[in-house]
Amino acid sequence: MIDVLVAGGGPAGLAAAIRAAAAGLEAVVVEPRTTPVDKACGEGIMPGGVAALRDLGVRVSGRELRGIRYTDGRRSAEAAFRGGPGAGVRRTELHTALHERAAALGVRVVTAKAGEIRQDEDTVTAAGLTARWLIAADGLHSPLRRALGLDRPVAGPGRYGLRRHYPLAPWTDHVEVHWSRHGEAYVTPVGERLVGVAVLSRDRRPYDRHLAAFPALAARLADSPGATPVRGAGPLRQRARGLRAGRVLLVGDAAGYVDALTGEGIALAVATATAAVDCLTAGRPEDYPRRWARVTRRYRLLTAALLGAAGHPSSGRLIVATAHRAPVLFRTAVHALQ
Repeated sequence: MIDVLVAGGGPAGLAAAIRAAAAGLEAVVVEPRTTPVDKACGEGIMPGGVAALRDLGVRVSGRELRGIRYTDGRRSAEAAFRGGPGAGVRRTELHTALHERAAALGVRVVTAKAGEIRQDEDTVTAAGLTARWLIAADGLHSPLRRALGLDRPVAGPGRYGLRRHYPLAPWTDHVEVHWSRHGEAYVTPVGERLVGVAVLSRDRRPYDRHLAAFPALAARLADSPGATPVRGAGPLRQRARGLRAGRVLLVGDAAGYVDALTGEGIALAVATATAAVDCLTAGRPEDYPRRWARVTRRYRLLTAALLGAAGHPSSGRLIVATAHRAPVLFRTAVHALQ
């Protein structure tokens, strides 16, 4: 019998399968899409995420990131990462690297949808496959979370993300965060001549209209030919009533998500997948909700605080002004996110 069936072949699902296989368990991934899968994300991996991938035996190429820079077009503040660089990596390259590592460990990937979940005291079945445990890693708007009755409505306006690439030589080795009254733009070098620009906002407008809120950035990108199509995602805020339903555990974005503002998505995907598999191998699945709360606590608190500040029209300039005037405080905040 399969030990761990994983529904979802994104970073969280593949991380769970890799962790399970490395622990000597038979892991099978169910994923309807073909590899590699692209997604609207900022593509900047914080140093903690790079280290987490390395622990899984996954090494990614891309551009080395030395820190974070905040700007509002007039003032700016920079903070270097400590303890190693981050990485700007195309989502497709990251997905390929994870997929290859899983395959090297003997993980089987089945091209199918999980579909209906059936379980009893000892087994769980999805996509016609029966296993001892199922890890639901099927993304931000997880169908399995809803099917299991674990989806929790989120009040208030949602935040949405849009991303496009520009064939330009990177002008910085930092992730640049441009702030305006309407949202933020995240500039991430991901190749020798490729820069990703992701916009996060509560306002639902076309990408070019969002970009116009950042005049200096828009001017730099104006003459770039051949920009890639825009990809979108959202609403970003998702909540779960619980993290376990019988023999099913939620990991990654399926377990709940605050916002992409701090760039910790990959680190969290690996951390929650690792916590779930470790609890299963120890024979203590009941410990997973507590482990999840511990490994995500810092992210949830810091992201919620920064998101609350970013929700006011004048806060962008205030955040940048504070970071500019108090560089030690800004460096402390950046280090806390690593």
